[in-house]
Amino acid sequence: MKKSKFIEAQIVRILQSYDKGRDPESICCEHGISKAAFYNWRKKYGGMDDRQRKELKALQDENACLKRLYANLSFDYELTKDVLEKKF
Repeated sequence: MKKSKFIEAQIVRILQSYDKGRDPESICCEHGISKAAFYNWRKKYGGMDDRQRKELKALQDENACLKRLYANLSFDYELTKDVLEKKF
């Protein structure tokens, strides 16, 4: 998946300019983004401020960590299960 050239803080600032009444077409032209990207960002980050964005990022990081922990534990469980089945 292609990584955006904009960080989340920049995206939130762009969307805040839209909330202040600017036209989406002029915003897209100024920042060099497509209308589809703008509306996808609006769907994902619409109405967020910096505090909420930081909370979202922290939750996403925690979720990724928990998924890794679960994957490691399930792998260890499967290995233990296989070893025990072969012994008996």
